Amino acid sequence: MSNFTVPDMSCGHCTAAIEKAIKAIDPSATVVCVHATKSVSVESNLSEPAVSEAIRSAGFNVSSLSET
Repeated sequence: MSNFTVPDMSCGHCTAAIEKAIKAIDPSATVVCVHATKSVSVESNLSEPAVSEAIRSAGFNVSSLSET
């Protein structure tokens, strides 16, 4: 499981956009977004950089918790 911080995520619309972006490249991914803690957990065969890029493509800044 990969864990990310998304500081700009603030609402359900944000979480839906992030989940949609990740599932567009891995439909079987499990995505858990918690806007209260600005965290995203992803269970996927995708690499962390690929997931980060998907979140960025949805319009959000992102950092891997392993980067912080």
